[in-house]
Amino acid sequence: MDKKAKKILMNTFWSSNGWKQERGPFSGEDFEYAKSKGLMFDPITITHDEMIKRLHELHQQKATKERVVAAFLHSLSTKKVHLRSALSSWALTAQLPLHTYSERPVVLPNYSSCGDCNFHKLMSDKEYINADLNVLNFERIKWGGIRLNHLLYCWMDLELFSQEEEIQVSDEDLAILRNMLEAVQACEAQNGPRQLEKRWKDVLPSSKNERDVAMEVWGYAGLLVPRDTPRRRRGGNDDFYSVASWQGDDGYSQEVLNDYFGAFL
Repeated sequence: MDKKAKKILMNTFWSSNGWKQERGPFSGEDFEYAKSKGLMFDPITITHDEMIKRLHELHQQKATKERVVAAFLHSLSTKKVHLRSALSSWALTAQLPLHTYSERPVVLPNYSSCGDCNFHKLMSDKEYINADLNVLNFERIKWGGIRLNHLLYCWMDLELFSQEEEIQVSDEDLAILRNMLEAVQACEAQNGPRQLEKRWKDVLPSSKNERDVAMEVWGYAGLLVPRDTPRRRRGGNDDFYSVASWQGDDGYSQEVLNDYFGAFL
C-alpha cells in the first residue's frame, strides 16, 4: 500500500480530534495521486443487480475462501487490518444466488427490501447514485471496516482484496489465532463481547476499535454466534451488531472453525 496515498486518505477524514466535519470535494493533486494508487475514488453510480453479478464473478476468481482466510490470519501479526473484513464480506455474500433486487420483495424488511439480501443479513438498496467509496475505504484501512454487512462495502472490499498479492501465513499468526480462541473459551458464561474484547487485548496487537471489528468479522463469518441456550446477559450491546447478543457460554463454532482454519490448526 502506497504510504503517501494512505496518508492522503487518512487526512481526508481524520484529524487529531477525530472525524473531520469538512471532507470534500474530492479533487486536486493529492486526490488524483491517491486515486492513481487505488486508495481513493470518484463518486460511483452502480445498481444492486450489477454488484450481485460482480460479486458472483469475484467468488469464482480471487475472492476465494482460502485466500480470505489466509488474509485474515496474515493480518493478525502484521496489523494489516484492511485485510480482515474480506472474511466477513466473503461469508456474507458467498451463498447469495444470482438475483435481482425486485425478484423476491420483502414486506417487512430487517435489512433490505430485497428478499435474498434480507435473508443473508445484507443491507442493500436498489441503486447507488454518486456513492462515496472513499469513506468506506478509510474505515476499512483505519479499523478494518465498520459497515461490514452493507452490500456496497462487501463489493468494494472484495474488489480491492482481489488486487492483493499472494499472502503468507506465519507461525506467529497461528499462535495469535490459538490465543484468541483460548480467550473465547476462558470467558465466563455471562460475559459479553466487551469482556471478550478486553481478553483479546493481551493476545491481539491492536486498538480497541480494531478488536471490536475483528469480533464483528467473526460474528458475520459464523464463528461467534448465539446458540440456543438461555440468555444469561441482560439484552445486547449497542457497541456491536453481529455479536451483540453473544455471551461467553456460546463459545465459538467448532464446525465453522474447522471449515475456515482447519488446514492451519
